[in-house]
Amino acid sequence: MAKRINGIQQLGVGVEDVQAAFKWYRKHFGMDIRMFEEAATAELMLKHTEGKPRERHAILALNLEGGGGFEIWQHTGKTPVAPTFQLQLGDWGIAIGKIKTGNAQKAYERFKEQGLNLLSAPTTDPAGQSHFYLKDPYNNIWEVVENDFVYFPQKAPTGGVLGVVIGVKNMDESLKVYQDILGYDQVVYDKSGVFDDWQGVPGAESSCRRVLLRHSATYKGSFSPFFGPSTIELVESTERPARDIYEGRIWGDPGFIHLCYDINGMDELREEVKEKGFPFTVDSARAMDSFDMGEAAGNFAYIQAPEGTLIEFVETHKIPLVKKIGWFLNLQKRGEKPLPRWMFRLFGVMRVK
Repeated sequence: MAKRINGIQQLGVGVEDVQAAFKWYRKHFGMDIRMFEEAATAELMLKHTEGKPRERHAILALNLEGGGGFEIWQHTGKTPVAPTFQLQLGDWGIAIGKIKTGNAQKAYERFKEQGLNLLSAPTTDPAGQSHFYLKDPYNNIWEVVENDFVYFPQKAPTGGVLGVVIGVKNMDESLKVYQDILGYDQVVYDKSGVFDDWQGVPGAESSCRRVLLRHSATYKGSFSPFFGPSTIELVESTERPARDIYEGRIWGDPGFIHLCYDINGMDELREEVKEKGFPFTVDSARAMDSFDMGEAAGNFAYIQAPEGTLIEFVETHKIPLVKKIGWFLNLQKRGEKPLPRWMFRLFGVMRVK
């Protein structure tokens, strides 16, 4: 089987209180489908957790409008450690989560009525796309981007994850991962300077190189119709000395901890990333046939981009459809063709009010 990336499955969001965060993201972002919830020990992430297994509690939350999910993640075996300095544009790692909306102005007005911490009013990026920025109560910055992809229309003003903004040390080096491995082959813009549409975001006053990437091809795979298209924005500071977002901290501490892609062909991907100089730092398939996540199962692996960003790949084997009656979907038996819409609609029975 050839390796195939099917879309962004989820963005890892480290928090200090997983239940409080899940409630906030349900209320304001419509991330109310609890795909799975599990308290367990992260035993395979030793390279990124100071060589120690770490107890954690995680919830994978989705929005029926489509897009990637949030893996809301809390250390429970140690006190989560927040950044000790103000994160700014260009700092190395995932700095901003992109979520989609059908109407940026309406989403902004809704969030303003709700008293959210809005960093900017709607404006346009260098490609003319309407967007704005806000900060959640956990100090994570979100970019709300107008996008016409909708799977099932919802009442919430936003849908799921569209992509991320990543600070890089060297643009050309990082592009080896985001273009050559993840397949973001289309450059929407490549601009340098100080950008008006960033005003209000920490670090906006400093000059940066800014590159927005997307796929020219349509994703294929079981979940691709639901995840939809995605974009990656890379930012290199050209004026201010940048710092590692996870300086003095470990994976799972508060902030955006990883970006996860749904894939097929884990064995082929293992060989590809090794040949390209980015071998797996974590590889569950080497430890077991299928990693059990309580209500879901599959294989997962990580690579680390040159700036330090952790990229996760998940080859899903089993997901819950109707947990109350024990109905699970075995994807290993089904093959790779896209799931039908009625099956995605069943995710609605996992909605949490």
